[in-house]
Amino acid sequence: MPANTDRIALVDQPGARRDALYQALSACGRFTLLVADDINVLPEWLDGLVVHADIVPASQWAALVQRLPIVVISQERDSRALLSAVEAGVLDYVVDPMGHASLLTQLMLRALDCRRVHASALRDRDRLEQLNEQLQTHLSTLRTDLQAGGQIQRRLQPMPCARLNGIEGDYWMAPSLYLSGDFLDYQAHGDRYVLFCFADVAGHGASSAFVTVLLKALFQRWLSRWNARLPENLPARWLARLNRELLDTGVGKHAAIVVGVIDCQTRTLHYSLGAQMPMPILTTRGSVRQLEGEGPAVGLFPDVEYPTYHCELPADFRLWLCSDGVFDCLAGNNLEERLSALCEHIGNADSISDLKSSLALSDALPDDITFLTLSGFNDG
Repeated sequence: MPANTDRIALVDQPGARRDALYQALSACGRFTLLVADDINVLPEWLDGLVVHADIVPASQWAALVQRLPIVVISQERDSRALLSAVEAGVLDYVVDPMGHASLLTQLMLRALDCRRVHASALRDRDRLEQLNEQLQTHLSTLRTDLQAGGQIQRRLQPMPCARLNGIEGDYWMAPSLYLSGDFLDYQAHGDRYVLFCFADVAGHGASSAFVTVLLKALFQRWLSRWNARLPENLPARWLARLNRELLDTGVGKHAAIVVGVIDCQTRTLHYSLGAQMPMPILTTRGSVRQLEGEGPAVGLFPDVEYPTYHCELPADFRLWLCSDGVFDCLAGNNLEERLSALCEHIGNADSISDLKSSLALSDALPDDITFLTLSGFNDG
């Protein structure tokens, strides 16, 4: 027999009817019963109530319905007292309870279950509201942290429209979220060289952005240590060292990257590639072409050697570097068609602003997009 867990009051006038209902409700073995003839003397610890409609004044039904699960009994369906109970919100009632004792028991059990379900739902709602408030607080903190990280990341970028040894560097960077996984830098070394780095770290968000901070630190460190000898070997050495650095960190991040040295005296570009796509694009008067080269991404495979490529630069040139997010903004059914479209856009653009306008970029970007141009030679 189930344990008597539900404490029920049976409120009716003393007599044979109440005694018979008491026996019927006790027979199911689910209730601990209390009998009374006045609702004003009921204890606070009750779980449910079976009450005759004539016992409760009409003015007290509303408060009683809010307090307990109730099944009302009545001898007449058209009783004014029963109608008052229903108007106050009573859902379960039994007419002629002596003839429907089993129904009365089932209705009381259902009313108790409904109240328990409702109470559980209220607890769940309160808990969800509390968790939602905590989530909103955490999201607000995270948003603030990301915004601060974005400001720091922007401070690490070089000055736009900078002139370095006759080379003008310019760029535009648009993260898809608060932080960008794209990285770029360009700096002069002495009065002869301009060094640059352009990288697209795999993934999005904070983890990729942290790798760009590492790239900035390494680029700055290695640049300060370079003795300006053998510029043709520098890009490949840097990519090999960067590959080891990323693998040693164990962060599981890799990057597509271009490192280059422009020798402003010999007007030669020395560069190495690490899975950069799209390839660097060189525009001269009436000419648009992708530079040649290949190489694996940095941060994936140990002991990788990167080849160095060389390109003679004319007196009037512009070198374009784009992150792969630009492919999402280009028409075409495959990579070749989109590369062709990009070359066409670049061929018709005299600046990054022109390229942005021709691509009709929206505010909502599916991926980080970065453009970098290095133009020369401006000897003035």
